[in-house]
Amino acid sequence: MIRCLLVDDDSEIRVSLTEYLQRFGMSVLGVDSGAQMRRAVKSETFDVVILDVMLPDDNGFDLCKWMRQQHRTPVIMLTAQGDPISRVVGLEIGADDYVAKPFEPRELVARINAVLRRAPGGEAAALRDLPRSVQFSGWSLDRLQRQLVSPSQVVVALSNAEFRLLTAFVDHAGRVLSRDQLVDFTVTPGVEVNHRSVDLAVSRLRQKLGDSPREPSLIRTVRGEGYLFDAKVSSERAA
Repeated sequence: MIRCLLVDDDSEIRVSLTEYLQRFGMSVLGVDSGAQMRRAVKSETFDVVILDVMLPDDNGFDLCKWMRQQHRTPVIMLTAQGDPISRVVGLEIGADDYVAKPFEPRELVARINAVLRRAPGGEAAALRDLPRSVQFSGWSLDRLQRQLVSPSQVVVALSNAEFRLLTAFVDHAGRVLSRDQLVDFTVTPGVEVNHRSVDLAVSRLRQKLGDSPREPSLIRTVRGEGYLFDAKVSSERAA
């Protein structure tokens, strides 16, 4: 079970977020001040800290600095909408991600999952255990070089979003992935990922794979459910 520490002086946000995160199997401790946060971190272990920038007794940036000095626990900052300076400062002092208020709770779940995958012991740390190269339908994808090679041995350039999306598809080939799942798999700090951006990335990726827009054979749309990567994937692990 993911253990979250939620630090926000708005009681309505604490209650609603706690209830929402619990629906995703997370355990949440909500506190309303920097002092309570410090006590909680010293007495308990958490997988992620969700930290508001503005608190009545402390500054979220200072608390984030303190966390980086004391622990490696991922920190997601909550910042006011239209405040890009705060977001940049938060990332520079060691925050793992930020979410601008007001926000969709589902986005926060996606970002929690994303930072945990990148954390020590998460998917990023296990990259060496993943296949470096995967092949499908004559195509080859090199994870380390982030390089896609066509059946005719032509290198096809991928944007960061397209690379993350294709990686999610090949890792879950033969399974229908909902748009929410694809948001979880492709979200990254500083970049907004939503259903619309997923659909656009799918469209661009289809074009680069030469997948017919009318009758795609690799990335199929499953009406009402999401997308299915319909290809047999083989892999080659790095030495």
